[in-house]
Amino acid sequence: MVTIRFTGDELWDRIERAVEKVKERLRRVTRALDDAGIEYAVIGGNAVQLWVAQVDETAVRNTRDVDLLMRHDDLPRAIDVLSRDGFIFRKLHGISMFLDGPKGSAREAVHIILAGEKVRADYAVPAPDVSESILIKDTRTLTLEALVRMKLTSYRDKDRVHVRDMLDVGLIDASWLSLLPETLRPRLQELIDSPNG
Repeated sequence: MVTIRFTGDELWDRIERAVEKVKERLRRVTRALDDAGIEYAVIGGNAVQLWVAQVDETAVRNTRDVDLLMRHDDLPRAIDVLSRDGFIFRKLHGISMFLDGPKGSAREAVHIILAGEKVRADYAVPAPDVSESILIKDTRTLTLEALVRMKLTSYRDKDRVHVRDMLDVGLIDASWLSLLPETLRPRLQELIDSPNG
């Protein structure tokens, strides 16, 4: 039996804090990298949020962590810069990440994907370069085309949900099939054909 621990305003406050913590962490890390002149691009759920919000803010989903694309050669400098801001670099299970302080967890870390490299050996295409990015407001974000490629390459449950969100608000459609590498086209077609999963 599940015990309800929080109710009413206290529960809503916890939910709001959880969402704000992610945004605050994103702002801290991007500000530090910008100030140091280190190139990066916001990817993952935060990038999807930034794109989807431009069309329909009611379709935006929350995300629990921060994902960044960065060049391998810039990682040592990023480790130095971000450590001054309280972030602690760790590599766990082959994933480079910055924990938010000594009590930070991998679940809420800043995860780093290396530009131009495959995240997993079996992935069809490597991650894009950070040059495939644009400014959305003041946030350096992966271009929509590069983001869609990354989501279709990973193709986990949450990636499929993100692509469906982008399809749902009209950011992408069947015309995008011709923009994709041949290996990724069937995945987009599958999501177009099954919009509800």
